Amino acid sequence: MFSFRRGVLLSALLLTTYSASSNLGGQTPAKPSYNEAETAIVKEMKTLRDTPDTERGAKTSAIAAEIAALPAGANMLRLAAGLSNLATEGDFGHQTLQHVADTLSLALKENPAPPPAAEAGKPARPAAPYLDLARLVRYEHVTSTLSDPEYDRAQAILVAEQADLEKIDFTLKDLSGTPWTLSSLRGKVVLVNFWATWCPPCRKEMPDLAALSRRFAQQGLIVLSISDEDHSKVASYVSENELKYPILLDPGGFTGRGFHVEGIPKTFIFDRDGKLAAQAIDMRTRGQFIAMLQQAGIQP
Repeated sequence: MFSFRRGVLLSALLLTTYSASSNLGGQTPAKPSYNEAETAIVKEMKTLRDTPDTERGAKTSAIAAEIAALPAGANMLRLAAGLSNLATEGDFGHQTLQHVADTLSLALKENPAPPPAAEAGKPARPAAPYLDLARLVRYEHVTSTLSDPEYDRAQAILVAEQADLEKIDFTLKDLSGTPWTLSSLRGKVVLVNFWATWCPPCRKEMPDLAALSRRFAQQGLIVLSISDEDHSKVASYVSENELKYPILLDPGGFTGRGFHVEGIPKTFIFDRDGKLAAQAIDMRTRGQFIAMLQQAGIQP
């Protein structure tokens, strides 16, 4: 199974407290206590996905400002981290993302998150909010002035993960049992998308992936969506939504872990030489996907 589910990320962040004894971003199952202002922010964040895309950027920036005005502490950090994971679900403007990154940077500066307990046999990682900020800076092209060794460590982890992706390969079967091997698709532009049927942002972008698969097929685009769910559940969803491009199964999520997938949806695009040309940390719009494909040589 994918190690961190974006679909339940908001509740996980908002309903837990930070502790050095936790295995997930410094968190334990203890429920935090919110004051009236913080409770109001939680309610606003829970309605973000129901907000029209044309209004969501402004609403996200407004919530970021409300969080930044809170007293320093664990609740401010928790809310800032939760918002950072909602702000990347589409294209709500670079300025919105910068507001969110500024708020998360401020929250970490005023209340540094303790590192989680290291899992047996795995290298220690910084708390999740540092990785969230590092991903925003690296992949959403915002800036941060945060000076913190844990943030530096998070940035170094992303560099190492990028190096792993440059040599990634896999062989997985589609719903009909046909095997697909990434390295055998040299000469094609390959979009690899990790998703699940229960994930709202994943479901939202699937029609765009299907449309792009048809539109750019003559330019050699291959779209492969990968799920670690059961065959029957995936097949039922694919049939109901008439998805015609290859849907691959990743039993146990081993391929997802090889791609360092900690939240879905997540997309990687490989050029005709098999080199990683672009990647997205969350849901993308059709326009954003086209911009990514251009980096791999697809002409719109």
